[in-house]
Amino acid sequence: MRDKTQANSAAPGDQLIRAGAIVFFLGAVATLVTVAPLFLGAKPFPTYMYGLSMLMAVGFLVAGAGVLRSITAGRRQARDASASR
Repeated sequence: MRDKTQANSAAPGDQLIRAGAIVFFLGAVATLVTVAPLFLGAKPFPTYMYGLSMLMAVGFLVAGAGVLRSITAGRRQARDASASR
């Protein structure tokens, strides 16, 4: 099966994983920006900035959904390959 798969072919969940990684990274930056004034003794950011920190969790969930989609597609492909033998 591995010999039929191209090295640069995209699996079904790859786009979700990439999008989740980008959203997670944006959430991590928002978290660092939000927490920095607390350590520096500056005025804290408004409350909505703390909401942006939740992007880390959203990105993690989106990437996890992509991984599950890839697993499901791989199992389906393996099941179809074994059924055709």
